[in-house]
Amino acid sequence: MRSYTAEPSLPPPGATPHARPHLSIATPASTPVSGSGPDSTVASVPRAPAPAPAPERAATAAPTTATAVTAGAQALNRLAAYINAHSHALLRVTVGIVFFGFGVLKLFPSASPAEQLAVDAATKMTLGMVPETVLLLSLAALETAIGIGLIVGRRLLRPALVAFFLHMGGVFSTLLLLPDAMWQPHSPAPTMEGQYVVKNVVLVAVCLVVAAHEWGRGDDRSRAGNGTG
Repeated sequence: MRSYTAEPSLPPPGATPHARPHLSIATPASTPVSGSGPDSTVASVPRAPAPAPAPERAATAAPTTATAVTAGAQALNRLAAYINAHSHALLRVTVGIVFFGFGVLKLFPSASPAEQLAVDAATKMTLGMVPETVLLLSLAALETAIGIGLIVGRRLLRPALVAFFLHMGGVFSTLLLLPDAMWQPHSPAPTMEGQYVVKNVVLVAVCLVVAAHEWGRGDDRSRAGNGTG
């Protein structure tokens, strides 16, 4: 059997030999390729970084909607907890500001829209034996004192609450003492002055809550002092 050996082809005479094409192999930058032999070439081609997944890019670009909603819910929870912890003080001070403001207005002639209504009702309750000026100043002082007691609280709170409920009894009595001013003719609907009186049921409800909390806290202190409970 004959064996054939491949001989490299030589260029014809006078021809410029062509350069051997350079071979490059794209491999990862961290893995060089080395060959054996004089013609071997080491090629290193940097690899382009793989793009980050779309969800990761969105998460790093801006806070997600879920994060914003969670932060808002936490802020509302903190606000609700604060209001719940100070709810009775908030109710007490609010009613106190209303009473203090209305009491101060009665110190100035014609400054309060309910001035004449309060004087007429007080005049009927006292059978006209007290001058109107004295009645108006007395009502102004009473409402101002109630307002200060509710705002300050502490030892002034209980006397202020007692004075408040007595005063409200007189206020609601005007619905019976002054029917022509409180009710529309031939109709059970209240007039503007009657609505001014009826809306005080909200203040009564608020002070009932404040009074229940104050007296309940006093009972807790007494039981703790007696070692019971």
